[in-house]
Amino acid sequence: MLIEHLGYSPNIDPTARIAPTAVICGDVTVGPRCSIGFGAVLTAESGPVVIGADGVIMENAVIRGVRNFPVRIGDNVLIGPHAHVSGAQIAARVFIATGASVFNGARIGADAEIRINAVVHVNTRIAPGDHVPIGWVALGDPAQILPPGDAEAIWAAQEPLDFPRTVFDISRPPPGQSAMEAMTARYARALGKHKDDTVL
Repeated sequence: MLIEHLGYSPNIDPTARIAPTAVICGDVTVGPRCSIGFGAVLTAESGPVVIGADGVIMENAVIRGVRNFPVRIGDNVLIGPHAHVSGAQIAARVFIATGASVFNGARIGADAEIRINAVVHVNTRIAPGDHVPIGWVALGDPAQILPPGDAEAIWAAQEPLDFPRTVFDISRPPPGQSAMEAMTARYARALGKHKDDTVL
């Protein structure tokens, strides 16, 4: 399904294969010979999504371009089933495995691998040819790559990356207070702009 959003329509190369249940919304460019699988969602919420040549976006993957963080994916990139990419820059020949998550402001160098269920946090840089092991977490620039059970080290590296400011443009609340009201109100307003979308 192709959808116009905020006046932008997807730009699909005629040689690309788009599965009938994929959703491509807004300012999304899909390059030559790409394959977009069943249930995949490519959405330019408030920033563009550009996918280079010979890319493979597998079933139920989600790729989201957002304000201040467009998605740019180089040639010959494979994004596995149920992976999530939001506001990231991904160079050529990168492998994003099943269930991996790549967040706003992340930059992944050429020939890198983000393995099954790994996380690349906001504002994190993965060097060319590097990899994040299965289930591990990458944080910072240059990236620290930490095992999932090391909660203290993950938080020490994560806190200065400022997830609330990067993703929702709000300050982290003081200890014991919640940011959820501000986060959900802001996000719901932004997503509400889809009410005026047009299916093409």
